[in-house]
Amino acid sequence: MPKPALANTNTKWITIGLLWFVFLFNYADRQAIFSLFPLIKAEMHITDVQLGILGSCFMWVYALCGPFTGWITDRFPRKWLILGSLIFWSVVTAATAIAHTYQSMVWCRALGGLGEAFYFPAAMSMISDYHGPSTRSRAMSLHQTAVYAGSIAGGSISALVGQHSGWRSSFVFFGGCGIALGLVLIFLLREPHRGQSEISADHGPIKTSTIQVLREILGNRMVLLLIAIFMGANFVAVVFLTWLPTFLYQKFHMSLSMAGLNASLYLQAASFLGVLCGGYLADRFSRQRGGGRQLAQAIGLLLGAPFLFLTGWTLSIPILVLAMIGFGYFKGLYDANIIAGLYDVVAIQNRGTAAGIANSLGWLGGGLAPVIIAVESKKFGMSACISATAVIYLLIGLLTLFASRRLRSLPRQAGTMKPLWAAADTSEV
Repeated sequence: MPKPALANTNTKWITIGLLWFVFLFNYADRQAIFSLFPLIKAEMHITDVQLGILGSCFMWVYALCGPFTGWITDRFPRKWLILGSLIFWSVVTAATAIAHTYQSMVWCRALGGLGEAFYFPAAMSMISDYHGPSTRSRAMSLHQTAVYAGSIAGGSISALVGQHSGWRSSFVFFGGCGIALGLVLIFLLREPHRGQSEISADHGPIKTSTIQVLREILGNRMVLLLIAIFMGANFVAVVFLTWLPTFLYQKFHMSLSMAGLNASLYLQAASFLGVLCGGYLADRFSRQRGGGRQLAQAIGLLLGAPFLFLTGWTLSIPILVLAMIGFGYFKGLYDANIIAGLYDVVAIQNRGTAAGIANSLGWLGGGLAPVIIAVESKKFGMSACISATAVIYLLIGLLTLFASRRLRSLPRQAGTMKPLWAAADTSEV
């Protein structure tokens, strides 16, 4: 087995670049189906609620597998977990093209969720070993930009291909590209030493008991608060990922390709910029005070709420575009620090498990969104449901501000100071 890679400037940023392309296909593959909902609905003669279930089943399986995949991440080489999951979900994506019943579509989506569940905790753990506290938010925010590029690619390319060649061709395209990428990265991606990026060598004993690890993570009230905030933010994000193309197609009478493009381009491009700014601000805030990453997140959530309301409320396309750009940008400020902020209060040896649990619960909450919005839109309309998500952003923004203030007295992440998880007991909030 090859020796783990030692950290150096070139390797740690090259690794971000390699993982960026994997994460791009991670989101392109899951997002592609949403722009194709009108075509799938017409061919299979299914309802909006069934479409919502089709969107949710991916997230439910993805979420339920999270704790297990996080546990696996802390015990096995991340490189092979990442590449194995990439090839598996790409094969499943390509296989979706031969699904001819609603039940087979559900199975393909569920298996895709199983494959993608391994990537996130493994990638986050690998990045944290290449990047210490001084560059971690910037590295993770740069990696996060692949979410927006992948969402744009999945939403726009699938709609364009679907409009001209049928919805099945899109899945073949994305699945084939992912398989090719996985085979190439076998020779390029390198496994780092665990914990190599931390300044302090005092990491505490490595815990081998699963019960002990879970007790440490779930007994930390700050961790639970940050996960609850993530659940709320992800619920809102999934509403937009799932229903925005259909919303534009129905309310503003756009063509399928234009609805798919507009639903992804403005929001995701703005998030691309926002996440880079969020990573820079968080690293800078963290050098000045404890809770700096959470402060950057709170700013994004609170300032994003008005744009959320405006997106569902307006009847003007120019105002709609402005609202999507504003929401996308401030969403990026929050997204940049989801896991970097969590890692401030979690021990190194438990990071994979913590990321897996957070990702699981976040997507379990988000996985309810497609069905809830499909049901509630029958009563109140899609516009009202989208505008109502602003209330969620406002509430979790205030909670994030509270978390930042609670962490403010902890040591700054600079020089030789200890990381936050080693500096204080955050079990009391």
